[in-house]
Amino acid sequence: MNLRALTKGDAAVAGAAVLLFIASFLPYWTVECKGKYCGDTSTNAWDSVLFPVLPSVFLLGILAAALILVQRFQGQAAANRQILGLRLDQWGIAFSVAALWTAVWALGGGLEGIGHGIGAWLAVIALIVLAGASAGGQLIPVLKTPLVTDRPAAPAAFPAGGYPAPGQPGQPGQYGYPGPGVDPSQAQSPAFGGQPGGYGYPSPQAGQPVAGQPHDLAAQQAAHAAEAEAARQASVQQAAQPQPAPAADFAPFWFAVPAPRQLAPKDNPAGGPVGELVPGTWYLAVEQRGAALVAQLQDGTQGVLADTSGIQRG
Repeated sequence: MNLRALTKGDAAVAGAAVLLFIASFLPYWTVECKGKYCGDTSTNAWDSVLFPVLPSVFLLGILAAALILVQRFQGQAAANRQILGLRLDQWGIAFSVAALWTAVWALGGGLEGIGHGIGAWLAVIALIVLAGASAGGQLIPVLKTPLVTDRPAAPAAFPAGGYPAPGQPGQPGQYGYPGPGVDPSQAQSPAFGGQPGGYGYPSPQAGQPVAGQPHDLAAQQAAHAAEAEAARQASVQQAAQPQPAPAADFAPFWFAVPAPRQLAPKDNPAGGPVGELVPGTWYLAVEQRGAALVAQLQDGTQGVLADTSGIQRG
């Protein structure tokens, strides 16, 4: 069940069902009676005297809304599920129209001194909204839009404050530079956490002793030199190998899907789904593979979206 898949049309269906339920407790018939022997002059749809108004108008309309919303909550899994040749939402549309037809006909007739109360008129209004929203939910553009959109903020490419540009000094107190009031000549001392040759400070030349360094500094420098040489050799060998043609330039972007769609595993697109994209939620495209996209869910899960038709770029 995904509440974010609800549209404005679904919200109208749910609101009409609530209004219809409230109307069932309001007076359906009112009787004009004066005198001390009149007794109760109004009755609601739950009174057995009005049978079958309750099941054919109120309960049928509420059932229609429930079927439509259940179909929406199940999403893509119920797209091809049918009962007697019709989907649940199609049954709901038929029931809502039948309930409206019965409610309109129930407004006719009557006896002298007996009239329809607010419950009857409110039921007709609720069923008009219910039938219109259920039948036009997939036809009217405004009813197809998501009820809630939660577009997340774009991920920050750099931390707050940014990094110092190449060739420019850093800010005092940031990125290894001494803060205000600190003598630069003292900033390299261990008391300030400084290291000779680190964070922009000049390193001692090879072969020159530095006060405070351990006696095995030469061995450490030799080990670092060996690691650097090994890394250089690996880079040379990698550069000598044929490299695949670079892919076209791709910049990550936010997008939304018009209908629920499944995500396939990144390493095995033919495998089972690893997640589902639903309308009304923005997802981040992190890679493009031909016509497909690699999308990232809110929990960090990534998968391949094969069907990219009709997506909305953020």
